[in-house]
Amino acid sequence: MSIKAAPSSRVAAKVAKGNPGVGFVSLGCPKALVDSERILTQLRAEGYDIALSYAGADLVVVNTCGFIDDAVAESLDAIGEALAENGKVIVTGCLGAKGDIVRATHPSVLAVTGPHATDEVMTAVHAHLPKPHDPFADLVPPQGIRLTPKHYAYLKISEGCNHRCTFCIIPSMRGDLLSRPIGEVMNEAEHLVRAGVKELLVISQDTSAYGVDVKYRTGFWNGRPIKTRMNELVSALGSLGVWIRLHYVYPYPHVDEVIPLMAAGKILPYLDVPFQHASPRILKLMKRPASGEKNIERIRAWRAACPEITIRSTFIVGFPGETELEFELLLAFLEAAELDRVGCFAYSPVEGATANELPGAIADAVKEERRERFMTVQANISARRLARKVGRIERVLIDAIDPKKNIAMARSSADAPEIDGLVIIEKAKGLAVGDFASVKIVRADEHDLHGVLTKD
Repeated sequence: MSIKAAPSSRVAAKVAKGNPGVGFVSLGCPKALVDSERILTQLRAEGYDIALSYAGADLVVVNTCGFIDDAVAESLDAIGEALAENGKVIVTGCLGAKGDIVRATHPSVLAVTGPHATDEVMTAVHAHLPKPHDPFADLVPPQGIRLTPKHYAYLKISEGCNHRCTFCIIPSMRGDLLSRPIGEVMNEAEHLVRAGVKELLVISQDTSAYGVDVKYRTGFWNGRPIKTRMNELVSALGSLGVWIRLHYVYPYPHVDEVIPLMAAGKILPYLDVPFQHASPRILKLMKRPASGEKNIERIRAWRAACPEITIRSTFIVGFPGETELEFELLLAFLEAAELDRVGCFAYSPVEGATANELPGAIADAVKEERRERFMTVQANISARRLARKVGRIERVLIDAIDPKKNIAMARSSADAPEIDGLVIIEKAKGLAVGDFASVKIVRADEHDLHGVLTKD
């Protein structure tokens, strides 16, 4: 067994020998990844070893995903593998919040908890594997244990969500919005930067709503007052001198206030905004805010204020009742918006989602055909937008080196790890992972840029 997380994740901490060992399997989205990091940090703080094989573990924790059917199947398979290889398994994460599905499939698991449940997981660990005596504080680095590479980290600012989108069951699993105290968030960010992190990726279920639940309560950071509000948080993060990238940003009016920070270079000119559709009727059925027309206006205003901005989004096609005309309206929106980065999903009837009860279910073949048409349109848009960067100088962050091919895989301000494209650097000798570099773009395709090092 190895500790599993995102494809490029690594566990950097060295572990002591002779203490009880806990294996860890982490599945799902970046928010689940942060939950895994917190549990791992607590395990090490209490003196447990992190085992890198099933055989070397006294028990195994599996952090699950339960958002769509494929994720449920993957999580159940992972639990089954851990049981077969080790026998002692604690289950946490979103699948644990979906009733008795885990125990119905795997009745021999030791314990089951829902997401963001570090205390509950530790209680279960203590019950089945008593913690070591006299743990030392230096077992854990100040930034905690991370599953991401050393040069970037996710910064989760809240849990849960107040929206009730009909295709989503996250609020039933993770609850309503619960914002972290802003001083706590900023202290974590500072620890990460001191540890060498060069990019912070701000995540939550709804980043724009940060602080709504506490009525934008005033907190304190480094002795000065600061409101628990997205704009104030982003401004403070921008003072740390590293890349700040915003994810899961609903297009509320106050989001306009962070665009000048992007134009001024305080944070990355990048917004991840889940628009989901363009048809007003479908958006209403989804219980999503804004219409396609208002979103186009907002996008144009953002680009006028910050021409370098990169806008990423996700969409759902084949939603119950979606007509061919409404799908074509979505394609027209795509052409008008010219979004830089886009993901598209064919609607999946997630168990427990209220959208499943809507009339007009779309055949799987039609959903897949629409998804392919959508991505073909977006591929052409992406190719056009990337072609405009040929000849430009881009500042990039190195993610990986291939010494045999003498190339480096890097990302520009327009590229989030794992989900966006790459800047592939030729003749990369002398570069190291985590370095910044200046690259002249010499070629572009539908998803990636190719460039050469420059001193400019």
